Amino acid sequence: MFERFFRRSPSEFQLQVNPTGAPFTAAAKDSLLLSALQNGIAFPHNCRVGGCGECKCRLVSGKVKELTDKTYLLSAEELKQNYILACQSQPRSDVVIEVTLREQAAAHPVIETRGRITACRPLTHDILHVSIEAAGPLPHTAGQYVDIALPEAAGGTGKEVRSYSFARAPASASPTALDFYIRKVPGGAFTDWLFAQDRTGETLNLIGPHGSFALRADVGPIVCIAGGSGFAPIQAVLEQAIRDQQATRPLVIVMGARTQADVYAQEHIDQLRRSWSGRFHFEAILSAEPEGSNWQGKRGLVNEHLPALLGTRFAEHSAYLCGPPAMIDACVSALRSGGVPATRIHFDKFLDRSNAPASR
Repeated sequence: MFERFFRRSPSEFQLQVNPTGAPFTAAAKDSLLLSALQNGIAFPHNCRVGGCGECKCRLVSGKVKELTDKTYLLSAEELKQNYILACQSQPRSDVVIEVTLREQAAAHPVIETRGRITACRPLTHDILHVSIEAAGPLPHTAGQYVDIALPEAAGGTGKEVRSYSFARAPASASPTALDFYIRKVPGGAFTDWLFAQDRTGETLNLIGPHGSFALRADVGPIVCIAGGSGFAPIQAVLEQAIRDQQATRPLVIVMGARTQADVYAQEHIDQLRRSWSGRFHFEAILSAEPEGSNWQGKRGLVNEHLPALLGTRFAEHSAYLCGPPAMIDACVSALRSGGVPATRIHFDKFLDRSNAPASR
């Protein structure tokens, strides 16, 4: 014990992720999730800020420092069984954790590269379609996201990052061409800069890929629910399903928006409709459309309309949700109430500083 203490810095510990086996060194300043990803483990995760629960794991032995409250995401049974959030836990001793490693969790290495903005096209008053040409290939799986940081030359530190999902499935013919749908966050340093003027030609730092949001290899009908810029990863995974000839399942896409002006990507939805061989239905639901307008579609909140949209096969659906936390929480509750098992509900909460969990 004394030999090991003097041989290794107290700022480092050993982390073992079962069922992968062999332990590796983890820095005390890094989360368990970050250490696992840096060591090539395809650890399930999405938001990395304690908002989604995808990285939950069981603490088998050792001590950790927990950065945020976990009780709002984990069940009483999970808390009793010593579950923690890997993204919000730092090692304070040698640690052994246990996690269910999903077959679909991508194992692409996280790389850092630079990318030049080649186009900025407004989709709505607060969402831009941003195209970036990366300096080199950035291998990723449809549904994943990348961290984007402003380099110092553009007024940033290069360290503070924002996360954005890829909006298109990766194309082998153009591995450096990347697309994103980016929503303006009031007071957000990055989007204030991005929306201030046409940023075509500017260079950004890219770090990724991250996340394990992906279409699962199960059966039955699919419902995809998007709010805000959340259609980006939905579009990517559906494009990938078409390429992989897995587009035979009944599909319902629901876009939650405030008004008609906030509904976007109609041309891409039409492309998906033409290429999807199974039953296809798209529905936009508006929560703040002015009374007396020419809108003939559904009004209200997305969760209120799910029973009618999904019909008698409600409980058979696999659900994929991306967008603001309030919408996702309400829809997840409606899906669970309708009999959809938690194992068939997959989501990516788009968190900004206004709704990220508070630190202790």
